[in-house]
Amino acid sequence: MEGFADVEIRRSARRRKTVSAHRDGERLVVLLPAGLADRVEQRYVREMGEKVLAREARRRPSDVDLVERARDLSRRHLEGRAVPTSVRWVTNQGTRWGSCTPSQGTIRLSHRLQGMPGYVQDYVLTHELVHLLVPGHGRDFYALLDRYPSCERARGYLEGWSGRDETAWDDGPEPAPETAEGDGVSPPA
Repeated sequence: MEGFADVEIRRSARRRKTVSAHRDGERLVVLLPAGLADRVEQRYVREMGEKVLAREARRRPSDVDLVERARDLSRRHLEGRAVPTSVRWVTNQGTRWGSCTPSQGTIRLSHRLQGMPGYVQDYVLTHELVHLLVPGHGRDFYALLDRYPSCERARGYLEGWSGRDETAWDDGPEPAPETAEGDGVSPPA
């Protein structure tokens, strides 16, 4: 089905009349009653896939909405100091959640974030906004990022979703923690 890498159908004898579906990564999972006739199965798969995509589209801000969302996050958590010139969704970031080019003020968010909870999208956007102010991942960076109230929750969500994909951030794998002479702050695991 378009919009999904594959479809998994789960039938249950306990499920009598209801049909439901959800996204699991790139897969559409459709839950059907065990006694449902095979001839109507594909109709339900198509209908439920369309409903999942429509629900995700309602939760997915446009590029224009992202700029306003970034400005709002900057005002609320960074005293309005991070001012991006553009914020947009991109489809060419298969291993990163977001990226930032501070010299140009541009922020790009992976399309893989679309459909994820708003607090997760806001966390990644805040992460990239902080890069407009602090280029690396040192103490100053995390002091600003930690102003976002759902930091730990969002980090946990992304780590669980990606299986702790260490390349999911904009700078690739994190360096080893600095020595005692450095800032001494390790990036989140």
